[in-house]
Amino acid sequence: MFQNQLNDQISQAQAKAVESAKHLAQVAVESAQELAEINQAAAKDALAAAQDASAQLLAIKDAQQLSKLAQPEVAQEAAKYAAAYQAKVNKVVRNGNKEVAQVVDASIDDARDDLVKFVKQATKTAPAGSEAFISAFTSAFETSLQQFDQVRATATDAFANFEKSVDAALANIQGQYAPAKPAAKSRKAA
Repeated sequence: MFQNQLNDQISQAQAKAVESAKHLAQVAVESAQELAEINQAAAKDALAAAQDASAQLLAIKDAQQLSKLAQPEVAQEAAKYAAAYQAKVNKVVRNGNKEVAQVVDASIDDARDDLVKFVKQATKTAPAGSEAFISAFTSAFETSLQQFDQVRATATDAFANFEKSVDAALANIQGQYAPAKPAAKSRKAA
């Protein structure tokens, strides 16, 4: 009887794992498709910018026109474009990561619940006289679950801190390419 229940639980766990794997594969395909669309749009934009720059270079007739093309605003535009591209890619990757994290969390919760059920069922069918062993085992099992939950919470916090660090780094990079403000002229007192 107990073996049949165990086999059923294992079978259900495997079916859940297959469903989770299918969902994760779908998330990966959707993320890859979104990234491909972003890259295709970026390639089109880069080609258009290159064609425009080539046309401007071909139209140059003197050094003054050439100096107009080498202005800092041109570099700032390119940096803004790169930052916007990075933000789009970051958004797709984050959305994919969140979905994966949700699937993994749900799988962990299911596995934890199944393990708790299994332990409860196993301790119910324990032979008479094994109460002390069952009590010690149950206590150790509950302590292990608490430690696992603490590790999981720490990992979640670490991932959140990592995301904040990435956001700060991207903001810092984008801030470096913000348009420069002209310096205020200082006055000398007479």
